[in-house]
Amino acid sequence: MEPSGLERVITMTTLSPSASRLIVMGTGPFAVPMFRAVLGSPHRAAALVTRPDRPAHRRERAPVNPMRDVARENGLEVFEPESINSPEAQAWLRDRAPELFVVCDYGQILSRETLALTRLGGINLHASLLPKYRGAAPINWAIYHGEAETGVTVIHMTPQLDAGPALVQKRTPIGPAETAPELEARLAELGAGAILEAIDILARGKHDAGILQDPKLATKAPRLEKEDGLVDWSRSAREISNQVRAFEPWPKTFTFWQRAGHEPLRLILDRVHPLDSIPAVSGGASPGFVVQADEHRLVVACGEAALQVETLQPSGRRAMSAGEFLRGHPLKAGEKLG
Repeated sequence: MEPSGLERVITMTTLSPSASRLIVMGTGPFAVPMFRAVLGSPHRAAALVTRPDRPAHRRERAPVNPMRDVARENGLEVFEPESINSPEAQAWLRDRAPELFVVCDYGQILSRETLALTRLGGINLHASLLPKYRGAAPINWAIYHGEAETGVTVIHMTPQLDAGPALVQKRTPIGPAETAPELEARLAELGAGAILEAIDILARGKHDAGILQDPKLATKAPRLEKEDGLVDWSRSAREISNQVRAFEPWPKTFTFWQRAGHEPLRLILDRVHPLDSIPAVSGGASPGFVVQADEHRLVVACGEAALQVETLQPSGRRAMSAGEFLRGHPLKAGEKLG
């Protein structure tokens, strides 16, 4: 394994081959296949550490924690500290004498002192080809930036975010129409095998297990914000199409119809198709201008080429086809979105 941007490093400590005592840390659904794989392996998971539920606001669904459900199905102890680095949490971990932390989609950064509570520290499953896309939303930003491939990396953890040496890295192409939820499901399954490989590497005591990341090649994948979904029509049609795929199921990709004499109407772009050129139809051809709006299709000019909108969701309404939307709204060629 020689992934780009990584250099070899030596790790000298090993797990007990058949009696490894693991504590798994995870909260979100991405971690579930990994958790089930660990539970089905010869290694012993002693407990699950997960984030506590946050109170649901009015009109929001109650929080869901699939990791807690899996732990309880298998009779595992569940610990839900507000801070994994608090003295109380550290005391709880110390009492269980784990050899290794196995972390994925947990939502908290482990301090140096917390990592030191195990003989081997921790490993973390991350949904990118590190050092690219360090941060909370690697899958979304990889699609947004038009990457042709991505993958998963299992690192030996350090207190710096996603910066530890890589134990295992697996690659996969990104489908041309694949959305973030679809890619996430595939990467979660890919990561399950990668985690077991990483644990086995440590169990075998391989001295060349870790590969250092080159910090010069690191890129960021920050947590998504609602405003990230706003369309910049000066970008190319392909780039905006990538944005639509990337920001499912949240924050979605949206624009505004600038209606004369009315408040702008927010439109969520649900399914779109990039065109190679702007159709020769009457109307403005500047970015954001509607160049075709009829019973056949809705097409918007971009900074490069044009975007055909196939389904969309007007504010306060359900998603609908472009034809259905146009039958109920007087959007015409020459009007502006943005």
